[in-house]
Amino acid sequence: MMISPWDRWYTTSCCLCCHVRTGTIILGIWYMLINAVVLLILLSALNDPVQYHYHLTSSELGTDLDVMDDANMCIAAAISLLMIMICGMATYGAYKQHAAWIIPFFCYQIFDFALNTLVAISVVVYPNTIQDYLQQLPGTFPYKEDLMSTNNMCLVLAVLLFVGCILAFKAYLIACVWNCYRYVSGRSTTEVLVYVTTNDTTVLLPPYEEAIAIPPKDPPPQYVSA
Repeated sequence: MMISPWDRWYTTSCCLCCHVRTGTIILGIWYMLINAVVLLILLSALNDPVQYHYHLTSSELGTDLDVMDDANMCIAAAISLLMIMICGMATYGAYKQHAAWIIPFFCYQIFDFALNTLVAISVVVYPNTIQDYLQQLPGTFPYKEDLMSTNNMCLVLAVLLFVGCILAFKAYLIACVWNCYRYVSGRSTTEVLVYVTTNDTTVLLPPYEEAIAIPPKDPPPQYVSA
């Protein structure tokens, strides 16, 4: 019997020996907290841009750029709010065992994994982008000069190792959420089958009172030989 790759990697336990439902709930709450903090920072920056050094003066930048920055901040705040909703749906779906509520969070994980994979590919295809990125960093960035003087190949290998570790961790989280979805959907299917079987049994069998009220049939006459 052939075993599919999905069944081969299916398990109901994740890191720290906890259940995949518990792991998905913890992961959803963690993502919600992170996006909530980001949303609070963005809203605070929009309300008081001087305190957070968000806007430059009009003499240094034009008004159009300031409006563009406001629009970007509003878009980022809307994305953070959307992420809070998606993570909340995953947490609720894992807790209440509703498989459909976990799908948006799983799709977000796939999208995020694809973006990080594109970053790793871009580093391999265009290795000089690391040096360009380091040149754009502010002068107060720690160890900027040391990083600039490092061999470009060493920087590429270090970045690929870092991105590879991130991708491996994200793939593990994707597997945990997928296993949680399979577990919840499997339990829902089992409950439906049990419900249907119970109802069929109830329909086929007569009630207990009616079965007792039915008089027994007379036995057939005995055969008498001539």
